[in-house]
Amino acid sequence: MSDAQPGLARRLGRFDATMLVMGGIVGAGIFVNPAEVARHVQTPGLILGAWAVGGLVALIGAFVYAELAARRPDVGGQYAYLRDAYGPGTAFLYGWSLLLVIQSGGMAAVAITFARYLGELVVLPWSDTVVAVGTLALLVLINCLGVRAGSNVQNALMLLKIAAIAALVAVGWSVAPAAVPAAGSASAPLEFMLPAFGAALIPVMFSYGGWQTTSFVAGEMRNPGRDLAWGLMLGVVGVVVLYLSVVYICVTALGATGLAASTTPTTDVMRLAMGPKGAALIALGITISTLGFLSQSMLTAPRVYFAMAEDGLFFKSIAKVHPKTRVPVFAILLQGAVAMVIAMSGQFGAILSYVVSVDFIWFGLTGFALFIFRKREAAPAAFNAPWHPYSTGLFVAACWIVVAATIYTHLLNSLIGFGILLAGLPAYLYWSRRT
Repeated sequence: MSDAQPGLARRLGRFDATMLVMGGIVGAGIFVNPAEVARHVQTPGLILGAWAVGGLVALIGAFVYAELAARRPDVGGQYAYLRDAYGPGTAFLYGWSLLLVIQSGGMAAVAITFARYLGELVVLPWSDTVVAVGTLALLVLINCLGVRAGSNVQNALMLLKIAAIAALVAVGWSVAPAAVPAAGSASAPLEFMLPAFGAALIPVMFSYGGWQTTSFVAGEMRNPGRDLAWGLMLGVVGVVVLYLSVVYICVTALGATGLAASTTPTTDVMRLAMGPKGAALIALGITISTLGFLSQSMLTAPRVYFAMAEDGLFFKSIAKVHPKTRVPVFAILLQGAVAMVIAMSGQFGAILSYVVSVDFIWFGLTGFALFIFRKREAAPAAFNAPWHPYSTGLFVAACWIVVAATIYTHLLNSLIGFGILLAGLPAYLYWSRRT
């Protein structure tokens, strides 16, 4: 690369990778989704079992991505894995869906959630939409100052998130009264229990999603083959421990029936323990958690669009790196702008439901890419996924089971998601012909 066009700066280490993995997973989901799971499976054992199964799948997925990172320590992470395994067209469609819906829609929804919880803590003269857009703009500014600045903010917010969740668990464990078990009832037949357990896994899997986005910044890690692999494993294990602790406290304090009836389970636990003060404290924790998720998303996702532009499949300006801050400023501005537009539209909730099945198709295809690389490249990588091919096959199968379950329960929204994805084909043909 010429002196006139500086490259990305490798300034991130193993701790940064671990915090990014955890920050990409922990958003607002763990604070509300335990109740959604309990509405599908009504016993404490099955509720905890669903979260344990989801954690196992996430950990196996982290093993797969760790080997992919060791084999392809490139800018763009998952985009690079898909490109090298299936070709540029598949990778472009992934980036297309990431920009238009998956990442931007998620950021818009979480930004609105942040604004609502902040409004419970502080009286603000602005609407939720204005606060959400202003927050996204602030994070754009921070990340344009450099990858170290963005990572420092992300690390601090993740540590605060861990502290908030640890406080919830400690208070719930020591103060909140254990719920009286509901009267026993006959167990549901197996043919009814399995579909219910499968439905319960959908919100669980979504709550565990997001760890793969850390691979997007592989090009800015000092040793991506080592640090990203360790960050994936340590980060996912840390989140599994946090999630199981939160779910256990919710089940213990509220009972399976009370948990299923709750719309804000962690708030209800803290209210039981400390009254209105406890509810305010958990609102503060959720506010920090959502802000941390936004910070992680703004740091990682623009690197995919940067990689697309470097491949000649997007606007050339998106591949430009600022000579002083050494970050893809235009890619960051693009990510922020799309997220702001979706936040202002008020339709982000519907858009998110469109891409549920599409998102897990990409998970499955990325997992299958490891089979392709293993066949092509006989030499072992710096890290090899344990128990491959069985673990990798299990991860791929689990992803596509989630896709099938989502299509079965939300057919119309899934079809809309596929439509948004296929709309990227004309765009790819345009860019590929220009290249």
